[in-house]
Amino acid sequence: MDREKKPINQNLTVPNGLSVLRILIVPFSAWAFFKDKMLLAVGLLLLSGLSDLFDGFIARRFNQVTELGKMLDPLADKLTQGVVALCLAIRYPVICPVLAIFILKELAMLGCAVVLLKRKKRPCAAQWYGKVATTMFYISVGVILLMDGLLHVQWRTFWLVGYALLIATAVMMIYSGVRYFQIFLEILHSDDEKYELDLPDEMRAKVIREKPAKGPKEH
Repeated sequence: MDREKKPINQNLTVPNGLSVLRILIVPFSAWAFFKDKMLLAVGLLLLSGLSDLFDGFIARRFNQVTELGKMLDPLADKLTQGVVALCLAIRYPVICPVLAIFILKELAMLGCAVVLLKRKKRPCAAQWYGKVATTMFYISVGVILLMDGLLHVQWRTFWLVGYALLIATAVMMIYSGVRYFQIFLEILHSDDEKYELDLPDEMRAKVIREKPAKGPKEH
């Protein structure tokens, strides 16, 4: 008689768990910021950034790359960046242009992903320039929070460093947005099977059956 293992969902992986953790951190980061608990806000931001760094490494190193993970990872990035940028824009109106760039870029990328999924095509996974833009965002926000909440630097230094970091981040965001749009057009007009994706099937639990080894027949 065959023995059957319980259904194992391919999406129950450590990297996906880290992406979910980053999503859960978002409201706590906003709370810490508005409560003027800058050290806690920086710590949560650092935790989010480190989990972002390690989930990709773990996924590749231990062959735990999933289609759900490819969507959870950028979703966690977008939520973190959007909420933190909104918090900063309320406190420092000077960040509003960067926030506007961020919103336009992410809305465009979301629209492109929806178009591809409707056509049963695989959205582009995170690329190096997207990760660089995300890293620059984390660094910029972390430095701004440290300068204002902990180091209490002079306003002239604060604005000079803040402007420089935010402008560099905005430039990288625009560059990554253009590159991602180029990839979107390539996937949209391609007939290559590697871009095909049936999302419901990819996310469905897979059952693994295990048959006992055949022994000698009894007489």
